[in-house]
Parts: sequence; C-alpha cells; structure tokens
Amino acid sequence: MDMLGLMMLSSPTFVDDSGYFPDRNIETVFDSFNQGFQVVRGKLGDERYFKLQDLSDRMKAHFKADPQNKTDDTVKGRTLIHEMEDLLMQKRRKA
Repeated sequence: MDMLGLMMLSSPTFVDDSGYFPDRNIETVFDSFNQGFQVVRGKLGDERYFKLQDLSDRMKAHFKADPQNKTDDTVKGRTLIHEMEDLLMQKRRKA
C-alpha cells in the first residue's frame, strides 16, 4: 500500500526531484513493485497475484505513454492504482 502511495504521488515519471534517490525512474519503481508482489504471492493467491501483475503492466504502459502528464493516460494509470488498492484491501479484510 505504501508503494502505491509513492506511485500516485510520483507518477508518471517516478523521477525523484529531491536528489535523495537519483536512480529512481519508472523502470526501477515498477521492478521493485513487481518483486514485492512476488514475495507475497502465497498470501495473495495466484488469481489475485496475476490480476495485480496485469494491472501493474497496464499502469506502467499508461505512464510511459504520458511522461509529460498531458493526456488521459496518466489519469488512467492512477485509476489503476485505486483498483490495486481495492484488491489489496479485499485480501486484508478476508485475512
């Protein structure tokens, strides 16, 4: 959930303007994000895991299509963040 917050705030490029994380970009953020899902795959279950991976891939494509935040693609990517939050919260409620 924390990573989704970071993604919402730093999309569409994920570049860190503060200088603390000079190597952060869309590739490094999504690599870390997807590796995190891999770590908790057993807790998520395969169906939820594959759904989250699909949403992640689609989200990344939207952000890459709109690096200047000038089209609807960034908005569409951020909408997918909300879908991911909903999926993760469903799992948390069931646990």
